[in-house]
Amino acid sequence: MSRINDVGGMAGFPAIVEEPDEPRFHEDWEAHVFALNGALIKRGVYNLDEFRDAQERLPVAQFLGSSYYERWFAAINTLLVEKGVAAPGDLEP
Repeated sequence: MSRINDVGGMAGFPAIVEEPDEPRFHEDWEAHVFALNGALIKRGVYNLDEFRDAQERLPVAQFLGSSYYERWFAAINTLLVEKGVAAPGDLEP
């Protein structure tokens, strides 16, 4: 069964356009999410496979309506709740 992230070859999705000289982060908060994820993985709170799976489990509308790092933040939030590190709503932006 394909998940929403598996859009290869699906009709209705626009071409991917790369920005020349695109910055790694468009907003400061994206760098914080990147660093937070790295720290949590390094500390063993969750692993990279769990992180990817948490992104892929996002509801379709949320996955498609979110930016790259918004999906990362949602996955981190999900995993921290599932691991008992945070309560639902603790990490609301």
